[in-house]
Amino acid sequence: MKIENRRKGSCTTVLVGKKASIDGSTMIARNDDGHEALDPQRFIVIEPENQVRHYKAVLSGLELDLPDNPLRYTSTPNAVLKEGIWPAAGINSENVAMSATETITTNPRILGLDPYVENGMGEEDLVTLVLPYIKSAREGVERLGQLLTTYGTYEPNGIAFADNEEVWWLETIGGHHWAAVRIPDDSYVVAPNRMNIDEFKFDNDDYMCSDDLKQLIDENHLNPDFEGYESHYNLRHIFGSSSIKDSVYNNPRTWYGQNFLGNVSEDPQNQELPFICEASRKITVEDVKFVLSSHFENTKYDPYGTTNRPEERKLFRPIGINRNHSVHILQVRNNVPFELTGVQWLAFGANTFNHVVPFYTAINDTPASYRDAKGEYDPTNMYWLSATTAVLGDANYDLFVDLRNTFELNTMAKFHEIQNETDKNFELAEDKIAYLTQANEKLAEAAFKAQTELLGRMVVLGSANMKLRFDFND
Repeated sequence: MKIENRRKGSCTTVLVGKKASIDGSTMIARNDDGHEALDPQRFIVIEPENQVRHYKAVLSGLELDLPDNPLRYTSTPNAVLKEGIWPAAGINSENVAMSATETITTNPRILGLDPYVENGMGEEDLVTLVLPYIKSAREGVERLGQLLTTYGTYEPNGIAFADNEEVWWLETIGGHHWAAVRIPDDSYVVAPNRMNIDEFKFDNDDYMCSDDLKQLIDENHLNPDFEGYESHYNLRHIFGSSSIKDSVYNNPRTWYGQNFLGNVSEDPQNQELPFICEASRKITVEDVKFVLSSHFENTKYDPYGTTNRPEERKLFRPIGINRNHSVHILQVRNNVPFELTGVQWLAFGANTFNHVVPFYTAINDTPASYRDAKGEYDPTNMYWLSATTAVLGDANYDLFVDLRNTFELNTMAKFHEIQNETDKNFELAEDKIAYLTQANEKLAEAAFKAQTELLGRMVVLGSANMKLRFDFND
């Protein structure tokens, strides 16, 4: 099977260090996008006894034995498994978060030296092979790095890890190589579908990579930069693309996200936008959700714009798009009991008309409305209900946007209220896992009710504005 025939994602990632967030938590977040507009996903828990011990990939045929001591973990796999599980993201019972993967770019120089591996690893596999076996974000980088070196990969990807102290970002390089950077505590990242790591320091504890990466660069004359050649390594210049496609598909997303979060830049097509930005204010979950739902609001590039020219509306690819299958914000909190540490904020469907729900991850089951999506349309399931709302909202954004804004304000307030109450009374619970599992049921019930109410109000409002109408008084 050729690489180009495999399913490819087109996601956007946001990373936030603990001193850059409003409450001292770390956050790794991503839109799980694809090339098809609809691809139902589920939210589940994998208990240790249900984790496979011998793994075989559907797409590549990769086979390997897995350790006998897996941890419990959450994940958001596909509802239809014809191309494999695709777990996408989750948090394990040690409160380590993993988001995989962000499809990135590369260039022919590195692929000529280290070609892709047809029967290697890919997006289908990574969470299953790594998340159940790590007890820190750094361990996640180390395990994935070892697997990449041993088995290789058939595609270029970026993968995020977080615990309550550290956030790490790893990018694959060629078939077997990789590099990873610890995001500074006071900083954030907005990463689109390109090679993102720029400045890289060898022999530094906040950077990790394949053992021979520096040698590979030097011996094969891969560094295109003149300045400080012996000490200056910009991996985006060395291994990335810097293509015309990047200037319209990738860079504008980084530009918009960074501008919203405080790193102001004038040029949306700038190939040199920084990988890591120091936060100018404390970042909230709501900030991250806005970035991952955004479509160049208040700029001439907004696809929903009414005063901009049609060609401007289609110039750049927005972050929020019809191909958002889900969005997750994996929050690892500090200053709370261990079982309350991991929170998987989750929403399904195109992000402009959905809401993220703060599900606890120290649980033994997930709510049925989020767990049981199938390939067939079913509005009693949250994925399909969210997709219905998005399709209707997209048909007349200006008509429905105020409803959407009120809906988001009210739902997020309700979720914070439930979360605050759950946190406050946690120590009184005898069975902690059962208590948090029930809290998730309460959150899902509130979320489903609110989404249903929004859809109903949109139908009522939209029916009065249908084109198929006649009035004797007109």
